[in-house]
Amino acid sequence: MFGIRFAKFDPAIYVFRYRRGKFITQGEGLAFFYYAPSASIVAIPLGSTDAPFIFSEISADFQELTVQGQLTYRIKEPEKTSKMLNFALDSRKLHYLTDDPQKLSERLINLALIATKETLIKLPLKQAVTSSDDVARKVYGGLHSHEMVNSLGVEILSVSIAAIKPSPETSNALEAETREAILKESDQAIFARRNYAVEQERVIKESELNTEIAVEQKNREIQETRMESQRIAQSRALQMEEEKLAFRIKQEERNSELVNLSVANARKEADAKAYALREIMKVYEEMNPEILKALAGAGLDSGRLMALAFQGIADKAEKIGNLNITPDLLESIMQRRNPRHGND
Repeated sequence: MFGIRFAKFDPAIYVFRYRRGKFITQGEGLAFFYYAPSASIVAIPLGSTDAPFIFSEISADFQELTVQGQLTYRIKEPEKTSKMLNFALDSRKLHYLTDDPQKLSERLINLALIATKETLIKLPLKQAVTSSDDVARKVYGGLHSHEMVNSLGVEILSVSIAAIKPSPETSNALEAETREAILKESDQAIFARRNYAVEQERVIKESELNTEIAVEQKNREIQETRMESQRIAQSRALQMEEEKLAFRIKQEERNSELVNLSVANARKEADAKAYALREIMKVYEEMNPEILKALAGAGLDSGRLMALAFQGIADKAEKIGNLNITPDLLESIMQRRNPRHGND
């Protein structure tokens, strides 16, 4: 009615209010009545804004790259922004009068494009496609300290690069190269595995050979020990045989000495007996035969005496004319000679 209107803004919008070109008030989330024909309202959003971008650049080795990312920012100093860009509203419909609010994102994206170009022009293709995070950090650092960003009163919250991709032809070439490199690594891995298996087989065979050598050496040591034991045993047996032989020789020598001594003793004893017998015979030679006979018959029985008497008769048979022997005398002599037939 009569041009008087009411405006209410969200807390995330910073408002400048003018009347006939003169500053009235400013603040966040204001609500007020105003007269539309003479009022001017500037509304600057304070919330964060995402500005996606995609553009093409050239790497250090002159390869085309496509960079895709997003820029997040917010207006930190509305006074500077309001002076650099027109955020004025239509007092009747409360719409922006110009497209300057969209130009803010475009200007920041252009600055990000320049910073990205300065970074990628120093990187070769292979390094560039794998350096998204490094490029994003460098772009963020360049924008954060850029004079234009400070003049616009904007704070850069983050810069993220989703992908840095080469052209399809270059991508296929890189894929082929990478594929070949992977296949080569696979072949090398297979070769290394086979070589490892061969090496392990060699180690196993060497270990088995060492084991056989050790077993053979052990058997040889056992055989040598056994032969040494046998040699020692044979040596001891030979030594014992030599000792036994020496003992037997000594025993034989001793026996020989004893035999010689016994023979000598027997000879001496025989000599002594012969000497005694000769002496006795000398005595007997000097004695009368009749006396010897008497001495010989002194200890004999009647039969032996009768035998001696018959022997004396026989010695002097030429001098005897007749000899009468009675049967009783003959029977008595026969009985003494054979006592077992006494009553037969």
